[in-house]
Amino acid sequence: MNTEINITGEQLANALHTLGVKFIMDGQSQKDHLGKQPARLILALAESEEARLRLSLIPLFLEHPEFARYVRTATKKVKPAFQVTFQCYYTAAVWLRQQYQPHQDPMPDLFSKELHLSISSDPEENLRALAKRHQELSGAFINWLGTYHHAAQRWLAQTRKTKNGK
Repeated sequence: MNTEINITGEQLANALHTLGVKFIMDGQSQKDHLGKQPARLILALAESEEARLRLSLIPLFLEHPEFARYVRTATKKVKPAFQVTFQCYYTAAVWLRQQYQPHQDPMPDLFSKELHLSISSDPEENLRALAKRHQELSGAFINWLGTYHHAAQRWLAQTRKTKNGK
């Protein structure tokens, strides 16, 4: 990780939990300085060895779209091995936000040109194209579209629970 001090998975889970992103089950809300350092948090998540922590970038951006302003800085620091997934997860969050929060301000599309994607007005079509490109660039035969939707569905379920006071 490009951070001065190695950040543990537990610290990342706790920071997410403190920020209202309860995607990682073992996180706990607590006074946590990492949650107050979005650029550092984003970079640490992007470079995590744990897939579930990298995937938590999607619900993080859905819950805190204002963190988009830290993405370009993080992109410059993310190790090359994690770059594609970071860019794809951020881009997935952009289109998932359009899909699930169409009346909210959109997040800036920072990577579709860099990823050589032709975008349309249909967020689901964009997600399908992104998933295909993610597979090509990563060489990993993973259901990326299902992965993106899984992250969004978990975030939506938690958002509904929070709204209902549970």
